[in-house]
Amino acid sequence: MMSEQGSSVTEPAAAATASFVPESHPRAKSLLIREQLVDGFERGLVAREGLLAQGRAEAFDYLLGETTGKAARRAIRAAAACLLMAKKPVISVNGNVAALCPGEMVRLAKQAGAGLEVNLFYASDRRRDAVAAVLMENGAAEVLGINPGDSGVLPGVDSARRVTDKNGILAADVVVVPLEDGDRTAALVEAGKTVITFDLNPLSRTAQTADVTIVDNVVRAASLLEAQCRRLQAEDREALEGVVSGFDNRENLRECISQIRDNLERMADA
Repeated sequence: MMSEQGSSVTEPAAAATASFVPESHPRAKSLLIREQLVDGFERGLVAREGLLAQGRAEAFDYLLGETTGKAARRAIRAAAACLLMAKKPVISVNGNVAALCPGEMVRLAKQAGAGLEVNLFYASDRRRDAVAAVLMENGAAEVLGINPGDSGVLPGVDSARRVTDKNGILAADVVVVPLEDGDRTAALVEAGKTVITFDLNPLSRTAQTADVTIVDNVVRAASLLEAQCRRLQAEDREALEGVVSGFDNRENLRECISQIRDNLERMADA
């Protein structure tokens, strides 16, 4: 989610903000993420609403222990198998994702053979161009979702996110939707697409609706998903199908909720 601020895009957010956060600070990683988002807001990538959404996500990450748990790793493995079996996988990128991990998204797309599509809730041409520029600065050869002539409409969505690329999300069989809206996730599932999401809140509509929910911080999990795609690259289709059929998203979400409960009980007993 992004703002209508200026669209100039220069250096990556991490490089622009790292010097403000001392490595010795006990919350250094979390503070750096905040600074990246503020920088993204100033560069026209992130909306004020996106900053608010980050506060909610940060709270859930804290409850999860700010680590990638077993359930998240299991979901990452299933997501990698889905991507490798896909005929036309596409990764949807919004402003928060572009501010936090553009390089990781580009590398994941290359490893998985996926397209990259800009898709915004608070949409404008300036902001689409800004997000696309960040992705291209990080090595993307092509970015979908920025040519009005290729636009189509995803049924069942009333927000600006209903506008998608006819050669991208509309044609995809597997869609990765980091930091997603619940209504669009439901519409993508209804359209017959396999939906993979990153969502720190295991109770959200997106988490509950997606086919594979990675309950982890996208900053950590995107690189792990890329690495898992690399590991599974040599597996045949039967092995990949076994990974997917052995994954139960509902059960995995229950385990994530239990992870939060266990962390709270440890804190209460400390």
